Amino acid sequence: MKDLVFLCHRIPYPPNKGDKIRSFNILKQLSEYYRIHLAAFVDDPTDWQYQNELNKYCASLCLVPLNKKTATIKSAKGLLTGKPLTVPYFYSGKIKAFVETTLKSKPTSDIFIFSSSMAQYAQGSEFDGLRRVIDFVDVDSDKWRQYAEKTSWPMSWVYRREARLLEREEKKICIEFDKSLFVSPQEAACFKKLVPESICHKVDHILNGVDTIFFHPSSSQSLTRPCSDKFIAFTGAMDYWANVDAVMWFADKVWPQVRKAFPQLKFYIVGGKPHEEVSALAQRDGIVVTGRVDDIRPYITHALVCIAPMRIARGIQNKVLEAMASGKATVLTAMAADGIELPVGQQRFVCDDPKSFLAGTLDLVENEALAKSVGKENREKILSQYHWDNTLSPLLDMFDADNKR
Repeated sequence: MKDLVFLCHRIPYPPNKGDKIRSFNILKQLSEYYRIHLAAFVDDPTDWQYQNELNKYCASLCLVPLNKKTATIKSAKGLLTGKPLTVPYFYSGKIKAFVETTLKSKPTSDIFIFSSSMAQYAQGSEFDGLRRVIDFVDVDSDKWRQYAEKTSWPMSWVYRREARLLEREEKKICIEFDKSLFVSPQEAACFKKLVPESICHKVDHILNGVDTIFFHPSSSQSLTRPCSDKFIAFTGAMDYWANVDAVMWFADKVWPQVRKAFPQLKFYIVGGKPHEEVSALAQRDGIVVTGRVDDIRPYITHALVCIAPMRIARGIQNKVLEAMASGKATVLTAMAADGIELPVGQQRFVCDDPKSFLAGTLDLVENEALAKSVGKENREKILSQYHWDNTLSPLLDMFDADNKR
């Protein structure tokens, strides 16, 4: 086996949120062909317990604690150096030393980077000759641009600056690295518009997948029902701005009319670390904010309908794939559907304005047979196209073909 330095901005375990689901499955796949040398930040103290799990896939490991307050202060250096704030935010001398030591002892290692903020550890002429692949996942510079459009000064200025400087950094990385990957053909196409045509051949995509056994409708049905009431559900990390924006929009613009039509129906917001705005929603009629749960499957499977009213998003939404794999119909915005090939039945429920989102939600709540039919189509689509084995099959082609077993 060849050696691979794998650098990730967040510990890729447990696979319980969007980026960690993708990074873990990529790590797992590559570990079948490489001796992995992993360096990552740990921003949640509860994740330290999973170090032994990662040892199953890695030959060596460098985990560094990330204190968000300290990192935010460090990121201010970017204002003085003209760099994106996310670069100093994710800088660690320990990780830099780990990379240098690993490459000194294993000088022909390939390098895999997950997230643009980690590319700083593998840039420069000293890395010439090594195979370097980066998974940007999303066009982050465009995400910061979206944030700027939805906030007021002074943060709008900060976000616009980050978008501009990060775009410049993304271009530099693409020029220097052998392959630049994104989560969908749409994201890859978006990025190709930003870079010179001469390097567009370096840009490709690897779709997200879903664990079709874990999110199996029959096994999930046997799990304890979270409540006796009928409910609809939103799942996701609730300290993530895009998720906060989504549930606030739904709670303000759609939920009052849903609740009026179905007074006994509940709206469950399921996910860890809820922002204070989200926590406050629990004071409204029929809204339940769970916080972190041990298993999200009962909330997906026993929901009448899942919703994904994303208005700020990039890439593929794992919450949508998981609902589809669980055989659930979902009401979602076009932004939440981006990058996912939806079955015909599910396409009816892509709704961007409050009126149509309300109509789609009510249609599925009122007609459980329709919801089941759409859910069945969704499950079939996942099995045929979004199983991890299928989506990650092109990954090894991004590296040296001679390394394949």
